[in-house]
Amino acid sequence: MTKPERQVLWTAFESLLVTLWVGSLWAVGYIAAPILFNVLDDRALAGTLAGQMFTVVAWLGIVAGSAFLLGNLVVEKAPVRWRVIVVSGMLVLVMIGHFVLQPMIAELRAAGIPEGSSAAAEFGRLHGIASILYVLTSLLGLVLVLFSPLAGQD
Repeated sequence: MTKPERQVLWTAFESLLVTLWVGSLWAVGYIAAPILFNVLDDRALAGTLAGQMFTVVAWLGIVAGSAFLLGNLVVEKAPVRWRVIVVSGMLVLVMIGHFVLQPMIAELRAAGIPEGSSAAAEFGRLHGIASILYVLTSLLGLVLVLFSPLAGQD
């Protein structure tokens, strides 16, 4: 396979990775999770189901982001492009959310969260931080989609 052919194949695969990751971020975070909380009367169940979906999205992001970065090292062998920096940032945000914040949130949920308690305040704070990281990740993903190399932008 020639270098231009390999480059075209990589660009298509890179776009697939970004589409899967960013699509899952938007579909789960802004469609599925809000529907769960609007339809289900049991907020704890809605939170559990949403949490499971966010776990899948996090792992999809970790795999897709890692493959993206690895592919850029192996295939591109070029100076760091802006897309690599954006994906690296997204990956860091996902890892902080999944490996730092989510275990802390899960621990609070498992211990029980009485209304008006300091645990409830801590849960709200952690959930708020996780939400901000998720929004930032989603917006960075939107930038990747809008400036896709398949659209001639890079």
